Amino acid sequence: MTTATQSAVQTDSIRAMRREHKKFPRTGVTKEMVLEMAKENGVQFVDMQFTDILGVLKAVTIPAHKLEEAMDNNVWFDGSSIEGFTRITESDMYLKPDLNTFCILPWTKNGDDVTARLICDVFLPDGEAFEGDPRQILKKQLAEIKKLGYSFNTGPELEFFLFKKNEDGTFGPNPHDGAGYFDQTTDLALEIRRTMSLALDEMGIEVEALHHEVAAGQHEINFRYGDALATADNAISFKLTLKAISQRMGLQATFMPKPIFGINGSGMHVHQSLAGLEDGLNKFYDKDGLYGLSTTAKSFIAGQMVHIKAMNAIMNPTINSYKRLVVGYEAPVNVAWGQRNRSALIRIPRVTPHTAPRATRCELRCPDPASNPYLTFAVMLAAGIDGIKKGMVAPAPIEDNIWELTPKEMKKLKVTSVAGTLKEAIDAFRDDEVLRSALGEHFFNHFYEAKMAEWNSYRTYVSQWEVDRYLDM
Repeated sequence: MTTATQSAVQTDSIRAMRREHKKFPRTGVTKEMVLEMAKENGVQFVDMQFTDILGVLKAVTIPAHKLEEAMDNNVWFDGSSIEGFTRITESDMYLKPDLNTFCILPWTKNGDDVTARLICDVFLPDGEAFEGDPRQILKKQLAEIKKLGYSFNTGPELEFFLFKKNEDGTFGPNPHDGAGYFDQTTDLALEIRRTMSLALDEMGIEVEALHHEVAAGQHEINFRYGDALATADNAISFKLTLKAISQRMGLQATFMPKPIFGINGSGMHVHQSLAGLEDGLNKFYDKDGLYGLSTTAKSFIAGQMVHIKAMNAIMNPTINSYKRLVVGYEAPVNVAWGQRNRSALIRIPRVTPHTAPRATRCELRCPDPASNPYLTFAVMLAAGIDGIKKGMVAPAPIEDNIWELTPKEMKKLKVTSVAGTLKEAIDAFRDDEVLRSALGEHFFNHFYEAKMAEWNSYRTYVSQWEVDRYLDM
C-alpha cells in the first residue's frame, strides 16, 4: 500500500468516525483520529477527566501540543489530595485516557480556548490499576459478570432542578419556573432543555426524551440505554454539560436529591438488563415467565433486594439523600417489586409484545443523581451477581399501592424499607461482605471514614429548624 493510499484510508476512517459520532457507544477510536479531530476543531486544551470516590469530577488539563505524548505515555499527577486516593508518601499516579471518550466540549467551541476531554482510568506507578478508581471498580464488576457469560446494560434517568438567582445575586432553592409534570405553557425551560439536548448530542450522548418533571423547576432529559461503562461515562458528562449550559444562561442546575422541603426530590432511576456475550440476546427475557422475566432476571432482582440497605450507602450517598427517601413524595422506599407498581423499589416496565425480547428490563428506583454512577452500577451489578450465583428466588411481586398499606399489612407481605438514614446505610455497607469485597477494602476504608465524618458533622450541627422549634423551651 502506497503512502498516498494509506493517507486516504486514514482520512476515510476519520470521516467515518465523524459520521458515526452520534452512535452509542463509540468504539475503535485511534490516536490518529483523535489528533485529526483536535486539529480540525482548533483544540487548545484537553481535560483528562476522572472522578473521586464521592463522584466529584476532576481533571488534569494539558495544552493541545501535549496530547500525542499523553496518549503515548499517559499523564502523571499527584493523587494525595484527591478524596479517597493515596497518602502523601505514595502520591504518584497516572491517568490513562480512553480514546473512545474523546470529544470537544460544546460550550468552548466559539471561544479562544477550545477544549476537548478524555475520560481516564487511574493507575499506580507499577502499572497496576488503582483499586480506589471508581471507573476501574465498575470495570472489575463487568469482568465478573463476563465470567458468567453476560454483559451489563443500564439506562439512568437523572432528574435535576434549575434555580434562578436570588435578589442578592446568590443561588438557592429558587425554582426557575412554576410548571408541573409534562407542562408546556407554563414551562420556562423549554428552550433551555433543548439547548442542553443539542450540547449533549455534540458530546456524543444520544438524547431520547426531555420534559418538565413533577416539581416546580424540576426537569428530566433521558439518554440512550446501553453498555454500563459507556452510560456511566455519559452520566458524568451529562452532569458536567447541564451545569455548564445552565451557568451560561444565568441559572444553576443542581442534582441535589432534595433541595426544597415539601416537594418531590430528584432521583436517578436506573433501567438494567443482561445480554449474552455469545448471542447478544436479552437474558432477562423469557416469553413464558411472569412479566416476561427469566429465572436469571428474578435472581438478579432478589440479589438487589437482599443487599439494598448496603447499596443505599453508594446509591444514596449524602445526608440529603434520605430527605428524599420518605413516604409521600413518590419515593421508592418499599423493598418490593412489581410491574404497574411505582411505589415499589423495583419496577418491571411494560413493553409491547414485539419489543419484549430486547426491551424487557427492570428499573431500580431508589438511586439519586448525587451518587457516583460508576460505583452505583458496580454495587447494582455485584448484588445481582450474588443473586444469580446463589440462585436467589425473588418474593412474589406486589401490585397494590404499598404507600396505602398499614404496617400490619406490610409485615404480613414481608415488605421492608430501604435505609432511613446515611448512618443506617453505611453501617449496612460495613457489614455486607459481598459488597465490601466487590468495591475493595481500599475504597471501603476511605469511603466509610469520609461518610462517618459527614454523619458526625450533621448530627452535631444545630439547624435553624431546631432553633425555631426549641429556643423558647
